[in-house]
Amino acid sequence: MSSSEVDLFVIGAGSGGVRGARVAAALGARVAVAEERFFGGTCVNVGCIPKKLFSYGAHLREDLDDARAYGWDVAEPALDWPRLIANKDKEIARLNGIYQRLLEGRGVEILRGRATLEGASTVVVTAPDGAVTRRTARHVLVATGGAPLRPTFPGAELAMISDEVFYLPKRPDRLLVIGGGYIAVEMAGIFRGYGAQVTQVYRGALFLRGFDRDVRTHLAGEMRHRGVDLRFHTDVASLARRADGALDAVLTTGETLVVDAVLAAVGRSPNARNLGLEAAGVALDERGAVRVDGRFRTSARTVYAVGDVIDRVQLTPVALSEAMIVAQNLFGGAKRAPDYEFIPSAVFSNPSIGTVGLTEDEAREAAVTRGGAVDIYRSTFTPLKHTLTGRAEKTLMKLVVERDTDRVVGVHVVGADAGEIVQGFAVALKMGATKAQLDATIGIHPTAAEELVTMREKCPEPDHTMNVEHVAEGAPPRRGIVHHRWEDSDAQ
Repeated sequence: MSSSEVDLFVIGAGSGGVRGARVAAALGARVAVAEERFFGGTCVNVGCIPKKLFSYGAHLREDLDDARAYGWDVAEPALDWPRLIANKDKEIARLNGIYQRLLEGRGVEILRGRATLEGASTVVVTAPDGAVTRRTARHVLVATGGAPLRPTFPGAELAMISDEVFYLPKRPDRLLVIGGGYIAVEMAGIFRGYGAQVTQVYRGALFLRGFDRDVRTHLAGEMRHRGVDLRFHTDVASLARRADGALDAVLTTGETLVVDAVLAAVGRSPNARNLGLEAAGVALDERGAVRVDGRFRTSARTVYAVGDVIDRVQLTPVALSEAMIVAQNLFGGAKRAPDYEFIPSAVFSNPSIGTVGLTEDEAREAAVTRGGAVDIYRSTFTPLKHTLTGRAEKTLMKLVVERDTDRVVGVHVVGADAGEIVQGFAVALKMGATKAQLDATIGIHPTAAEELVTMREKCPEPDHTMNVEHVAEGAPPRRGIVHHRWEDSDAQ
């Protein structure tokens, strides 16, 4: 093997790319990685990590208010937004360094610049200074992730996308959020928690399409209670800059909102363009995602792809798992395939969502096809913490159970630490837990999570003449079928 040849060339040093490179190198492969932007990809730099850090900070104002009920005299807090940004930047830089050292520690060659395919086995990397490096690879792994979509209405260039929101020099006093996916919902809650006046518009009947309908309706009520102005069946027709620097946002309802900033969170698309994929024989689907088989091989036999660029399940832990499968199959003698059943997920809204398994509608649809039925257990209650604070906050917990097998096929939580709660129940569902086994489990008292092992009363059978898409502005839910899409998409 010449010095320009490698066993695996990874395009993209995000979560999936770094994991694939590290595992392959640990298995003895000679590996090179190209990255043109930053180590860790979207999650570390402009996604999961900074978003969660912002979310922590957004809850603190409520915590300080609640402290008075527990005997603490707390001075009126003052927000130093630039300090938040500086501290966030410091942490992200630290994580970038960790990712780089992880690669270097495994002997992975790192090339900084944009990588493109020149055929199915040759990768060309163009550095920022114009220098060009070529590597021949036995296998290529495309792990380039995705990117936020930009809207196309007049004046759309005046709106931010999610990549930009973490670098705002000051907190906007009035923020308009466009979109109904998890990013839009999270950012609306975060900026409201930091004291901004927030309006969120969504063209559909109810946001978070694909999540359980009770979760969606419950969260909408909680967000409104916290002061987020939710506008469903509403979109932005145009944006224009005013003389004072503010923005006029003309809505499809005819109303004009005056705001300081607009965040467009209207979906994401795979980063598959201008990589030379088509010329290398790699087929893309109608959304521009890389087509792969059951073990992530593309139509070019030497090229593989994982993560958001294949548009299957857009979650960081899924990309990590997919990349590990590729590396172990190629260099470890394994013959693994992905398992997408019972993938847990969280939305760091305020309050947060934790969910795993089927929604009620998905479970009912599956039951109908086999002549079975579904039992629903649901509880809404005031958290113990707020019995002293008086805060009108409700937690929602829901179980979806197959009646004929007694198997729990869905767990949905809206409330504090929902993701932490659901992670453990994801293990149980993966192992085939039944409702009887949950009933036999002793709860930890007093906790919110104990509710999931103490619910005994089934909900009444639903009215199947209703449909979920009529759920809005407090209207009763319609019982329809929703196909779960784990993405931030506004498609109707």
